[in-house]
Amino acid sequence: MELRHLRGFVAVAEELHFARAAERLHIEQSPLSRTIKELESDIGAQLFDRNSRGTRLTRPGQVLAEAAQRIFQAVEQARCNVRAAAAGYRGPLRIALSDGVLPQRLTAVLARCREEEPEVEIRLFEVSLSQQLKGLREDLFDAGFSCSKDVGEGLTAQAVWQTPLTVAVPARHPLLAFKQIPLAEALSYPLVLFHPQTHTGLHQQIDSLLRQIPKPATIAEQVSSHEVMLTLVAAGYGLGLTCEAQMALCQSAEVVTRPLAGDPPLLTSYLLLSSNAPGEQLKRFISRTTDIDLVV
Repeated sequence: MELRHLRGFVAVAEELHFARAAERLHIEQSPLSRTIKELESDIGAQLFDRNSRGTRLTRPGQVLAEAAQRIFQAVEQARCNVRAAAAGYRGPLRIALSDGVLPQRLTAVLARCREEEPEVEIRLFEVSLSQQLKGLREDLFDAGFSCSKDVGEGLTAQAVWQTPLTVAVPARHPLLAFKQIPLAEALSYPLVLFHPQTHTGLHQQIDSLLRQIPKPATIAEQVSSHEVMLTLVAAGYGLGLTCEAQMALCQSAEVVTRPLAGDPPLLTSYLLLSSNAPGEQLKRFISRTTDIDLVV
């Protein structure tokens, strides 16, 4: 199996059409068909099912498509590592971000890294939590940040930052009579919360809090970004529950942020790592991360 075989296979797997795949690769359809036949002969399995209704991946083809993605990621990573070394860098740190990591804290860590080790390249990857966990296990990432500590075997999660939970309220809303809003009062209105697929850890922490309240919350909408949350809150769809640090960056005349009354719950961000011993470069990154104050 050669990379040219995999490139041809990936093109057909994504297009599910041999003519379009050949055009994408700037080759004729006949050599592409021969490439796929050579690959199937080498592997010993049929990768595509072609009939009058079109082309689709077989089960072996689906397995190879997933593996090919990892192979090309590894090849690209190797290419980036070599380029970084040629440019004088020691090697990149690959940091995954999930759940909307606290921007103020991440900024502080990155600024300190640039100041103390400017020759070390740091590459950031915004991915879902499931992609981050998979990438950490497969050595695609060196470390990651998330709001979830449920990482499973082979990984560790260390609490690094915390920020109070706050309420985003439409301007001229009755709850603005409170300088600090009781949670029970906030739950009298529909809520706009983060979607569990895009903000898994954040959703888990807020959902855990809401489950402790006797009165069930009414969920008006689940969103994938702070921008959409603010839009829906401003439009009167409901109240937003989010972290104070994120809301500090959002300026809107149509949305007002209020703290929760009493001792507000703290949302926690975690540093995710492989259980394997870290290298010296990663150790220094971990130290800079944990040196920053825990509570925002």
